[in-house]
Parts: sequence; C-alpha cells; structure tokens
Amino acid sequence: MKATVAEQQTLLRLQEIDTRIAQLAHRLRALPQAAPLAELAAREDAVRRSRAEAVGVLEDAKAELGRIESDVQMVEARIARDGDRLTHTSSVKDVTALEAELVSLRKRLSDLEDQELVVMEKVEGAEGAVAAIDDERAAIAVEQQRLETERGEAASVIETEREHAVRDRGTVAAEVPEALLAFYEQRRERGAGVGAALLRQRTCGGCTITLTGNDLEQVRRAAPDEVVQCPECDRILVRTDESGL
Repeated sequence: MKATVAEQQTLLRLQEIDTRIAQLAHRLRALPQAAPLAELAAREDAVRRSRAEAVGVLEDAKAELGRIESDVQMVEARIARDGDRLTHTSSVKDVTALEAELVSLRKRLSDLEDQELVVMEKVEGAEGAVAAIDDERAAIAVEQQRLETERGEAASVIETEREHAVRDRGTVAAEVPEALLAFYEQRRERGAGVGAALLRQRTCGGCTITLTGNDLEQVRRAAPDEVVQCPECDRILVRTDESGL
C-alpha cells in the first residue's frame, strides 16, 4: 500500500486520539465511586434481608402480645361476671364455688399480665431493632446519593472530553485516504486498539520490539511512501527522523 509521508504521519495523530478515547472509556468504567457504590449496594441488600427478619420477629411478638391481651380481656370479663354473680347470690354453695373460681381467675390474670409485660418488652426491643436497621438504611441511602452525584459529575466531565476527542478524531480521520484509514482500522482492531506506531530508534512503539537483521533492512529499503508493518505485531510502522534508519 502506498501513502505519502504526511498521510502516514497523520496516522500517529489519529492513533493518539484513539488512545485518548480508549483511556477516557476506561476512566468512565473505572470511576472511583464505582467500588464504594458496589459495596454499599451489597450492604443495603444485606440490611434489607436483616430488616425482613427483624420485621418477622416484630410481627410474631405483636401477634403473641395480641393473643395475651385477648386472653386478659376474656379473664377480666369472667372476673367481672363472676363478681357480679357473687354479689347477687345467696347460695352458700354458689358463693364458695364463685370465690374459688375468682381466686383461680385472678391468679390466671396475674400470670397473663406478667407475660404481657415480658412480651411488651420483646415488642419494644423488636421495634428498636427495626428502627435501628431503618436508620442504617437511611444512612446508606444518603451515602449512595452522595456518591451517585459525584459519579455523575465526574462522568459528565469525562463524557465532555470524549465528545471533544471524537470530534477531533473525525477531523483528523478526514485527512487520511479511505483505503489507508480502512487498513489502519483493521490493524487497530487486531492490535488491541493500536493500529499505527512510531518507529523510534529502530524500536516499534506498538510492541517495543527492536528491529534487527533482515527485518530492519527491509524497512530501510522501503520507499518513503510505502506503508510498512512491524514484523512482530503487524501494526503500521510510521517512520520519521527519530526512527534511526
């Protein structure tokens, strides 16, 4: 393939821009906020599971408290009913039976009230656990929002740089003949983003291999308008006064 010296050297400018665009894309993918945001997401997920468990404990405790409160109401109702019956009966047998039942009911009520206090404390503790988890989730959300804002601002700056670089690339690419540009793009795709490299002091800027022997002699003999490639990495070698030929 033939191309003027200027056209070949333009490839170096194009490569510089392409490298810059690739670097910006890498920076965009590797913003410093990404790792802590991922950690926060994992924490939030773990906290969310913990909250589900804590809510389950709270609901069980409330259900238990509800059952005890219902039992308390039933016993209190029976005490009131038996007390009323006691005041309205004149039968010694009924009085004896009612008094015995009231003793038993009051004992049952005392036991239920003791249980009620224990379960109320359990409910209070479970509510505190849920509240603490909610506070932690809120703190995580605040930190996530802060990092998201920082990431958005940083990404915006990088994206602006990338847009400028893409615009510059279009300008420089327009200076390269179509066939040479297509060949460069092919080499770049195969060469991990590097399609053209400067030959400096007989060393390829793409793979850092120093040309010797027949490889060096072939490059030396190539006409200035001949597009040459590195015998090692196959990238386009651009020759300048720095090439040491």
